[in-house]
Amino acid sequence: MELKDKVFVRMTEYENSPKRIQHFIKVWGLSQLIGRSEGLSDRQMEILETAALTHDIGIKPALEKYNSSAGKYQEQEGPPVARQLLSELTSDKELIDEVCFIISKHHSYIKDCSIMLRIIYEADFIVNAFEDGLVIEAIKQAEKNIFRTREGTRILRETYYKG
Repeated sequence: MELKDKVFVRMTEYENSPKRIQHFIKVWGLSQLIGRSEGLSDRQMEILETAALTHDIGIKPALEKYNSSAGKYQEQEGPPVARQLLSELTSDKELIDEVCFIISKHHSYIKDCSIMLRIIYEADFIVNAFEDGLVIEAIKQAEKNIFRTREGTRILRETYYKG
């Protein structure tokens, strides 16, 4: 079984929320498509997919500790939980470190960041825009501020501007 499959199984066991499980599945799917379209290497795809599956792992401890799932709490609480979960599945420290970094920044938009973090920003936004019912003006503003990949931008426009 590939690492992404093991992570998928563990994340469905870890989460007790069908909504959060559906969310990470959607972000994972979009991340795969955008990553392949951007020509990511197999190694980058492995990191990207692992990060997509675990990006919101901090919600559960943030809710327990702060009674809030605010992005700053997810970024703070997620990496230790992800590190523990991933360490049980792989000894690849470099991958674990990169995934934990992505989790720690996935709500803190950094202009000059790795392509993997960029793709997580875009895929997560596309899914959140629907789940949170964002108005079209907010989506267009996010396109200007966040989106840099050709495929992420295409998916955003096809999803929200055609309808």
